[in-house]
Amino acid sequence: MATDCIAKPLCKFFEKFGCAVATHPLWFLIIPLFLSAGLGGGFYFLKEREANDIEEQFTPVNGPAKHERRFVRENFPYGDDSMFSSQRLYTEGTYASLIAKHRFNILAKAVFKEIIALDEAIRNVPVKIDLGTMQFSDICAKSNGSCVSNAILEIMDNNNDEMEQTSITFPIYRNQSEVYFLGSAVGGVKLNENNVVESAQAIRLYYYLKEDEANRQKVNLWLDEFLKVLSNYTTADFIEVSYFTSRSRQEELEANSKEVIPLFSVTYFLSTTFAIISCMRLNNVWTKVWVATFGVLSAGLAVLSSFGMLLYIGVPFSMTVATAPF
Repeated sequence: MATDCIAKPLCKFFEKFGCAVATHPLWFLIIPLFLSAGLGGGFYFLKEREANDIEEQFTPVNGPAKHERRFVRENFPYGDDSMFSSQRLYTEGTYASLIAKHRFNILAKAVFKEIIALDEAIRNVPVKIDLGTMQFSDICAKSNGSCVSNAILEIMDNNNDEMEQTSITFPIYRNQSEVYFLGSAVGGVKLNENNVVESAQAIRLYYYLKEDEANRQKVNLWLDEFLKVLSNYTTADFIEVSYFTSRSRQEELEANSKEVIPLFSVTYFLSTTFAIISCMRLNNVWTKVWVATFGVLSAGLAVLSSFGMLLYIGVPFSMTVATAPF
């Protein structure tokens, strides 16, 4: 059975609302503009409300992985800074990493010599701080009182002359006192029948750093210097080097966001122009140019007001929602 219990009250409401707008048009024009201007003031807090953390923005709030990490953190706390182990980390950690590649054999004596020289350059790079300079050894993650080393360099004892005298088994290498896993450190490996490495095409080195708040600024300065050193590294004759840090993804996301912002203004202009032109007609009765213009304007004011209000009350602003007006 048809009923107008909803339609009839709505019709009466909009009839009265239309009469009110027609009777007092200036109020319905001025008040929304002032209201939007006031709420739009919330964009003053945009810088401090920006939230571009990759984990917060692109992972579930209560995902199973976060519950498992919380369980590991609570039951297996990592509080001993003098006994660092990458296998005990329940976060990605703070580190710099590089991959050195050679087309044929990166373990060849002349090629490996460049790996050792690059490692020494990274460890000895000076970083200016308030009280002088610091090096990698001042902020490195330590185990048994010394900086955590890379397995492949430790096997060679950082001595290129030992290369040809050492038979490296893969992926597990054992000497008299230590066992090393090389699966994540050496790539492009060719083995003989005894699982001894005959050649390899790549070596990956990690440089783990302290994660405490007291050293965070120093660590960030060292990571910046690491990127500068590697970006200007042109002395290698045999190897190609690619590099990465624990901050690289975050920095790239923020850099991309800043590059995209100027393009948004162009996109908004094109969208607005298209919306207005699409409502134009040659017949003056059918043309809806002003309807389209004020429709776009009201949508823009609505976005300005809503985003500004959310910024006022402290809601974080992510660049992923910047496309909301579309």
